[in-house]
Amino acid sequence: MASVMVKDNPILLPLNMEKTVYDGFITVQEKDLRLRIHLPPDHQLKKAKLHCCWKLKHLLHGYEHIVKQRLHQSTDLVSFLLELKTVLYYSQLILEMETLGWDKLLFIDTQFQMLRMKAEDSSGRQHILTINLKSKHPAEAPECSADLPVPLLLKWTPQSSLNQLHSQFLLVIEALTEFWDVLDEIDTKTWILEPEKPSRSDTMRRIAIANNVSIKVEVDPRHPKMLPECCLLGAEHVVTPLRNKLNVNMHLWNPDSGVLQNLQDVLEIEFPSPATHEKSMFSVECGICYSYRLEAAIPDQMCNDPRCGQPFHQVCLYEWLRVLPASRQSFNTVFGECPYCSKPITVKMAAHKS
Repeated sequence: MASVMVKDNPILLPLNMEKTVYDGFITVQEKDLRLRIHLPPDHQLKKAKLHCCWKLKHLLHGYEHIVKQRLHQSTDLVSFLLELKTVLYYSQLILEMETLGWDKLLFIDTQFQMLRMKAEDSSGRQHILTINLKSKHPAEAPECSADLPVPLLLKWTPQSSLNQLHSQFLLVIEALTEFWDVLDEIDTKTWILEPEKPSRSDTMRRIAIANNVSIKVEVDPRHPKMLPECCLLGAEHVVTPLRNKLNVNMHLWNPDSGVLQNLQDVLEIEFPSPATHEKSMFSVECGICYSYRLEAAIPDQMCNDPRCGQPFHQVCLYEWLRVLPASRQSFNTVFGECPYCSKPITVKMAAHKS
């Protein structure tokens, strides 16, 4: 036991040959806390006495009865000191939570290792910060994660606290408020085809324009009101006029206006909205698998013949054309005929694995 005692508490030393009086420090969360322990001659802890420095008393405030009970019930001094450190670790975290405010805590596991804290931006959106504490907390920085479109970079030192982490997180989400305002307006006023259930980290929206016609926009989180990356999807005879308008009217983009209004001005269109259209008119089925969604994908390929315009999933059309004797393949592109009207059709599948 003596060797374990020295290993776990190297600066808590016996003051006499009988080893009935110990004085020194225990280290908890990189803090050295002084205490003195008096043991009876038989070394039984039932009659042991504990004297703490003021810092230790402050940390143990409200837990004194538990510490005294465990001191008298422990089988040996090493076991008691381990329990004392555990109580101090938990009490320190509880003090930090009290400083932060219990109303901001959504969850904490039974081991006090994983916490979820909530924060609200100026637009009233709630965000969650997940904190995984390391075994050497606070000497080792915790792992922090959140549903954000940019990397979460929070500064941490051994002197940091949960309250400081939360304050940094508030600054991060406030810097992204305009980005989420832009996407919330798009989500509310248009029909979003992809993603099906947008998260706060998603920067892309595929917006319905008409049956089998849509635009995919990629909004920059750091410059949300600037012209986003745009990709028009649909039959060429429909998409080409829209693409021409986008190129010709690009100079009309006004960073002081909303992204949605700018897109409508540049494309010279009105996006269908939940107030004027049913989403079912945009949820067209693939002409090969006869379903709207294939895993996460929706139909984004279609026949360019205006009289046909049949939509397909990219992977469905690729596999269909690839096995036909009359089709030919060049690198990642397959050339063949539309399964419905027999007009020429091509599909690319850059990520396809045969």
